[in-house]
Amino acid sequence: MRADRLVSLVLLLRQHGRLSAAALARELEVSTRTVLRDIEALSAAGVPVYAERGRHGGFALLPGFRTELTGLNPDEALALLVAGSRRGAQAFGLGSALASAMLKVVDALPESYRDTAAGAAERLLIDPETDLLSRRLVAEEVPDAIAAEVLRAVFAGRKLQIHYAAVDQTPKWRTVDPIGLVTIRDRGYLLATRSGADRTYRLSRILAAKELPEPAQRPDRVDLGRAWQERSTRFRTGGDQVSVLVRMNPKRREELLGTALAVLAEEPEPDGRLRLEVTFQDSRHAVWALWQLAMDAEALAPEWLRTALRKRAAALATRYERPPES
Repeated sequence: MRADRLVSLVLLLRQHGRLSAAALARELEVSTRTVLRDIEALSAAGVPVYAERGRHGGFALLPGFRTELTGLNPDEALALLVAGSRRGAQAFGLGSALASAMLKVVDALPESYRDTAAGAAERLLIDPETDLLSRRLVAEEVPDAIAAEVLRAVFAGRKLQIHYAAVDQTPKWRTVDPIGLVTIRDRGYLLATRSGADRTYRLSRILAAKELPEPAQRPDRVDLGRAWQERSTRFRTGGDQVSVLVRMNPKRREELLGTALAVLAEEPEPDGRLRLEVTFQDSRHAVWALWQLAMDAEALAPEWLRTALRKRAAALATRYERPPES
């Protein structure tokens, strides 16, 4: 929206002092012509913005022009800035709004607080895109138009029509009653009901969305934490899930738990290793997860899992027994 863009333009000039039209266009993701029109609109509205000519010229504000936000101490500002560095907002299509909000927070701080809070935030990195092994952690992309439509329906309490691509199914249109939104590990989910039954939809699989005028059939208040826990429990206990007994190096425990659906039992063994009973979504999931742990884990049961791992290891050993083909 233009009003938000005009505010962002003023805040950028407040923080940087002077910026060229091209630099403002890059920051605001618009054309330089749009920036020039916005500058004219600000001047007409009485905002003291002026142009400086020359090689290092650009646009600037008269000294002393600022917005105000009272009652915010350095720790509170730091908390907001750190929260703004998280990627969860991207899952709901709120990245640009969050960036604009952070500009307003920094700009509104007293001068003595501003450098302290912004400098401290630079020394905290939350949810980087890669881990220590350089494995890229890619957040799922949700088009802004779809995210905005879903958000409007959730907040307004109206029915939502979605074109949804479920796994291994042809995309279909569904009309749902939205309840709320959840983000887990940079994946966004819509909690809803359809014909009275609980449904959970991954936002990245929504191909199109349309808010409907009819009010959604949903309770006035909701405990999203409890609702998510209940749906997670049903997910873990349904389908073709398998239970596995495994003995493993405790240093790899978190890696295993990161792939397993649930831990049913856990106890240490005298030699320092751990014995765990865990569940996986299906047999392929179990084989894959145990194979990743190599010699740091041993599947004790069921027997079909030990057989599958033994055959895979034998095939790999056979391949490396002979020299590579030229």
